[in-house]
Amino acid sequence: MQPTIEEVKQFAYGAGEILRAGVGSQLQIHHKGAIDLVTDIDHKSEAYLIEHIRQAHPDHTIITEESGHLAGAAEYAWHIDPLDGTINYAHSMPMFAVSIAYAEHGQVRLGAVYDPMRDECFFAERTKGAWLNGQPLHVSSATTLIECLMVTGFPYDRYNPAFNNLGHFARLTELTQGVRRLGSCALDLAYIAAGRLDGFWELIISSWDIAAGTLLVEEAGGVASSFDGSKDYLFPPCSIVAANPVIYPMLMKELHPEK
Repeated sequence: MQPTIEEVKQFAYGAGEILRAGVGSQLQIHHKGAIDLVTDIDHKSEAYLIEHIRQAHPDHTIITEESGHLAGAAEYAWHIDPLDGTINYAHSMPMFAVSIAYAEHGQVRLGAVYDPMRDECFFAERTKGAWLNGQPLHVSSATTLIECLMVTGFPYDRYNPAFNNLGHFARLTELTQGVRRLGSCALDLAYIAAGRLDGFWELIISSWDIAAGTLLVEEAGGVASSFDGSKDYLFPPCSIVAANPVIYPMLMKELHPEK
């Protein structure tokens, strides 16, 4: 039996409750890198998701941030981020989410991004649309860059000038109403789908960060690709550019001024 969007949403709600309950608690924080954190709540949320997905779909592959690649049938894969926005969470900043996506043969079919602090569940089903708590989602209607509020993210390796994103950030800041850095890729993409933001890019990312969010964007009428324009954005090395269909080519042009 294949999963349903209601099932994916319930997984997201359950993991989101773990995140909400842990806010303000004494966290156990470990460093995977200088600014790459993981908390005990990341692990609790991930354990919950793995347990429930394995119970319902024992033969499916699960690709996770903390536990890595859990083997199963290659054609059925879950991409899960149990806590997207860990640094925010560790500082009690209420900008984080659970991200869950189900893919068949490399294409995401179902996705949910749940913000437990605002009780906002963004969800989508391939060819059937995207919603926020049951209300249809649509990308923004902006047609010029100066109308746009953009969002981006930065890699953990800030000292490699080829990938630190500072040049792109400066360039788009000059050309738009502003560029935000919210600290949760999943919510960045959900906000693009909801029309709250107009364009998003990130140079180095992982499949679990973007799998659900890109489906939201596409089903809300937007465009998503890797940084080089490829639609195979779930295959490493991953990167992402997303926007409404009018702004997307303008954003790509500014991200590749050498072309």
